[in-house]
Amino acid sequence: MSLGREHPNVAIDLNNLALLLRDTDRLAEAEPLMRRALVIFEKALGPEHPNVALALNNLAQLLQNSSRLAEAEPLLRRAIAVDEKSLGHEHSSVASSLNNLATLLRDAGRLAEAEPLVRRALAIDEKSFGPEHPRVARDLINLALLLHDTEAEPLMRRALAIHEASLGPEHREVAINLNNLAFVLKDTGKAAEAEPLFRRALAINEKSLGPDHLSVAVALHNLAQLRAENGHWSEAAQLWRRAKVIIVATRGRQEVGGRADLAKATLAYSSWDLRATHARHIAPTLAARMRARRASSWRNGRCTRVQLMRSPRCPRVSPRVLAHWPIWCVSGKISPASARSRISACLRPSARPTPGPPR
Repeated sequence: MSLGREHPNVAIDLNNLALLLRDTDRLAEAEPLMRRALVIFEKALGPEHPNVALALNNLAQLLQNSSRLAEAEPLLRRAIAVDEKSLGHEHSSVASSLNNLATLLRDAGRLAEAEPLVRRALAIDEKSFGPEHPRVARDLINLALLLHDTEAEPLMRRALAIHEASLGPEHREVAINLNNLAFVLKDTGKAAEAEPLFRRALAINEKSLGPDHLSVAVALHNLAQLRAENGHWSEAAQLWRRAKVIIVATRGRQEVGGRADLAKATLAYSSWDLRATHARHIAPTLAARMRARRASSWRNGRCTRVQLMRSPRCPRVSPRVLAHWPIWCVSGKISPASARSRISACLRPSARPTPGPPR
């Protein structure tokens, strides 16, 4: 027996298909299905039904993934109002909608508006499920992402403990928690504590997703960045080369779909990030200990090549340790004039170059 095109079961099927398309990054195909499901629910069940709130949440998240935050926000606010009216202010569905709206506000840079929403969601979920439930861990992570690093650390640690106890120590969510906590520790100057967390997250992703997954490449980059900042460039380069192979391969796979753009962005960001780290942490230190032999070719107001000789005091240093100064200039990190003065300060007076006129 046919149910007809406007039956709520049809809307459920449309919604499920749309979620599958969304999860495979086929957003343009998913959106009309979600909108049709929403119309069916509103017509068949009424505009204040919980299924309408669910459809509004799904559509809003799709719009958010498409960077259409202004369109998504009123849908989420309506979803919260529907859930509060139909289910009550302390229902877990209200907490989920509050979290979704807080995430949107965080992405829009409106942190002060997002924080009270997450705190309310956390209170609801603790009351509904108990303090050790994975939903509580989700709320703790969302709250930590809004706070200063020193305030975020205990929240991240509590979320990690909840996920390890409820999901197991090898679950993907645990790997995500480990990465989040490691970044907090790194940003608060606790690199020694962050490193084993990055390594454990990498091991979990390799075991659960396979060695060629994009998440493994991201974990490799995170560890490489930390090792580079601590001066371990040989290991950082090996990790980065491995990540690059995975990212380039991911970009070539048809089944990745829209994630090819993510892979391309990760590749570009990682390449710049490691270069900038070299310039910021390594080159200035080494340059202060080196004697320059000659500098050549000033062009467009910045140095395009600096050649340095090996110093008896530092024989292992590459003869071009300042190779990244031009990249720094182009990125706007320092001005060309500042770069020129810093490089010149490393040169002996007899070898100091005379810049030519800008072309």
